[in-house]
Amino acid sequence: MTESDRLKRWRLILGSDAENSCAALAGDDLGMDQALEALYQSDKPRSGGLGGSAPKVARWLGDIRTYFPSSVVRVMQQDALERLNLQQMLLEPEMMQAVEADVHLVANLMSLSQIMPATTKETARLVVQKVVDELLRKLTNPMQQAVSGSLNRSIRNRRPRHSEIDWNRTIRANLRHYQAAYRTIIPETRIGYGRKRTALKNIILCVDQSGSMATSVVYASIFAAVLASMPALKTQMVVFDTAVVDLTEMLQDPVDVLFGTQLGGGTDINKALSYCQGLIRQPQETILVLISDLYEGGNNNEMLKRVGSIVATGVQLVTLLALNDDGAPCFDHRNAGAFAALGSPAFACTPDQFPDLMAATLSRQDIGLWAAKAGLTTIREK
Repeated sequence: MTESDRLKRWRLILGSDAENSCAALAGDDLGMDQALEALYQSDKPRSGGLGGSAPKVARWLGDIRTYFPSSVVRVMQQDALERLNLQQMLLEPEMMQAVEADVHLVANLMSLSQIMPATTKETARLVVQKVVDELLRKLTNPMQQAVSGSLNRSIRNRRPRHSEIDWNRTIRANLRHYQAAYRTIIPETRIGYGRKRTALKNIILCVDQSGSMATSVVYASIFAAVLASMPALKTQMVVFDTAVVDLTEMLQDPVDVLFGTQLGGGTDINKALSYCQGLIRQPQETILVLISDLYEGGNNNEMLKRVGSIVATGVQLVTLLALNDDGAPCFDHRNAGAFAALGSPAFACTPDQFPDLMAATLSRQDIGLWAAKAGLTTIREK
């Protein structure tokens, strides 16, 4: 790196105040500096920055995509929302068409969905649909493979369809038919997994939709839709703040699920668990996944009693303090420890780990032990 390049970098870092002591900027460097200054020097004076017009915001969003990689663009968008109060800008179609879509933006759109004009909401749905489609492409196969692998394989099927063949057992059973000349095995005997016509498990996702859980709501909605598409499972999704809403009928379309949530408000976990308890018909065949930071705004003692009663019936209660990639979550440590003491280990989980978690739960593994092996930090009993 030359001395000139080094001075340009310092100029970009320090801003216009360093104009005299560092190199002057031109071309793309000047455009990059203007994009940075609009955001990070907008508080002097406060009237600076991106201004109040949506076209200007859209141009700024286009500029940062030109000068910076996508990972940096997402950080700058989030900073703009926080520093410049761009919530109002999200209501403008021009901005929506220019924005770099990601999970955090979807969470912001969900929080504003109730006040968006109809024309902007249609544009917002297109943005959300794009993110949902990308997440589905990424997460559907791992989830389906993990869950399918946890099905009961003890029942052998001697006349399996192609999709039902247990290849490991089939190969072992036909090793004597190995054809050296063709370097292959002739599967004279095919062994398949057992067929079951009815749902193997009932899965209830109970998701806290308070503002702090925004990205977890996005991922939970995607996974709920994937699970609902699997005939071996009966999947239900419930979201809550101080009210409880059952979104099960919307699971065929994750975008509808997301726009059916309303982020913000208080939290009544006890009321939500009470509703979910009423959905349970076969406790031994039910998995209840509570996704919440456990900050209870309702009756805390009643909540803990309800957790104990649910676990006592044989329901597998999994408590996730977060379902996202945002790092260590903020949560109620006292309640997390109490949940662990009642038989429901509490920990945060990333979207990439969630399919394996569901597979472990479906096969009735020790979830605390599974979490430890997966490198997840579980909250110890209090």
